Parts: sequence; C-alpha cells; structure tokens
Amino acid sequence: MSEIPAYLQRGYITPGELFSIIPKPSEDRLRKRPVAVPECPQEIPCAPCREICPTGAINMPTPNDLPIVDYDKCIGCSLCVQICPGLAFFMVHYVGDKARITMPHELLPVPEKGEEVVLLNRVGEPVGKGKVITVVPREKSKGDTPIIVVEVPIELAWDVRAVRVERRG
Repeated sequence: MSEIPAYLQRGYITPGELFSIIPKPSEDRLRKRPVAVPECPQEIPCAPCREICPTGAINMPTPNDLPIVDYDKCIGCSLCVQICPGLAFFMVHYVGDKARITMPHELLPVPEKGEEVVLLNRVGEPVGKGKVITVVPREKSKGDTPIIVVEVPIELAWDVRAVRVERRG
C-alpha cells in the first residue's frame, strides 16, 4: 500500500509539490499571454478540461490521468478554468511587475470589475491586496462558477488562489 501524499493529508498542494508533478511554465511563456495551470494532483475520472480545450493543449491519455498542459499550444482562453468541476484550473499571466490570475470564485459576494480585494493563499490566509480586472458571471461561464481575473504582485503569482471581498456599509 502506497503512502498518502502530504498534500492530500493536508488538503492543499504547495507550489513546490505542484511543480514536482507537472512542469512549470517558463517566465518567457508566462509573459506572452495567459497560460492554463492545472492544480489537479489526483488521478480521478474527469476530463472536461481536455474535452473543451479548442487547441488540444491538455494531454490526458485516459480520463484518470493527470491533465498536463502543452503551454505552447495553450491560447489562454480560460475555458478549462470555467469547466473544471473541481475548480482546479487557474491561468497565470505576467504583465510587467504584476501577475494576472484567472480563477474560479465560488464565494459571495462576487467582486466587481475594478474592486480591490483581499488575496488569499491556498490555506485561505490573507497575503495581500489585489485588483479585479475581469468578472465572468456564472451565467456566462461554461461552468457553474463565476470566473475572475485578479491582478496581484508578481511574487504572489503562485500563492494566490482565492480572494475575499470586503465591502463597507
């Protein structure tokens, strides 16, 4: 019987653990356009991301395989982020000294474009402030969850995976 990986015991994966499983996009690729990054470390029967990808950038020989993205084929459309039932796909794009993270947002309230939000890491701890660049409402998403693009300090690109809206009044 094999040992259960630490990230499954804890309930979240660290960037170091993630990139020991899948390749990390190069900085050059991250600066070209948004790129899909799957944070799906379990071999479970699921393949909507592979099926929806218009360029065939997501490699999964069987539905039980981990999704591996061919970063050169990825056009940054975010359909995989929208369709993933496990909310395990993100997009990352380096723009100057900032990173833009495309992520599912399943908490209420849904932030508005231009709104400042609290950036949360994989554990749900606040790590800074960011600005919402885009909101794709649930009704316009291919899945059941709103999708947001948040601009964050570039050094937080691999830590931020959720946001909290703090409205006054």
